[in-house]
Amino acid sequence: MHKKYKLLLLSILFDAVGMLSFVIPGIGEFSDVIWAPVSVYFITKMYKGTVGKVSGAISFLEEIGIFGTDFLPTFTLTWLYTYLIKKEQ
Repeated sequence: MHKKYKLLLLSILFDAVGMLSFVIPGIGEFSDVIWAPVSVYFITKMYKGTVGKVSGAISFLEEIGIFGTDFLPTFTLTWLYTYLIKKEQ
């Protein structure tokens, strides 16, 4: 399997993990406190350079619930940017 498709599968998986806080009542905020820094680590390792750093910051803010953005699939959006949007430029 090509590297970019492995990254896509991992991105979808990590976005699903981030959305588990919606599924399990009562532990949502607690799990977000743990998942926020973990997601930053993973996204900066998966996507290098400025893209990874910016996505990491967005992921952290999204996971701690800034502006009610916890539903955004940050990993998958970063993959789309990296392999579809940025590629076109």
